[in-house]
Amino acid sequence: MPTQTVTGAFEVRLAPEPASAAAEVAGLGRMSLDKTFHGPLQATSRGEMIAFRSTTPGSAGYVAMETVVGSLDGRSGSFVLQHSSTLTRGAPSQSITVVPDSGTGALAGLAGRMTIEIAPGGAHSYRFEYTLPAP
Repeated sequence: MPTQTVTGAFEVRLAPEPASAAAEVAGLGRMSLDKTFHGPLQATSRGEMIAFRSTTPGSAGYVAMETVVGSLDGRSGSFVLQHSSTLTRGAPSQSITVVPDSGTGALAGLAGRMTIEIAPGGAHSYRFEYTLPAP
């Protein structure tokens, strides 16, 4: 299967959620995610993030899971993204992948990786490299 690459903008709304007792003791924060994707990925997503911010400026990490529902290059369905990312004194390292076999509908068999860019001023964009079996 050939790899396709698409890019576009998205908006994200983060909302604090109550942390478990263990997360509070460990200094972890919990947030809900609500996104709207534009461009070749026309979709919305809902998910949850657990994060930690170091006392060292610019250092943090988060893990998250989100379910994306909509269309990718005109093919409708849903899939799940798994995030594991860090920020080391301002330098980002991202791992955002499609959970294997999470695709539904016309997105069944989807595999891929996403990267997120945040521009000065806060505008978010994505780059999504994926493979998808022929319909």
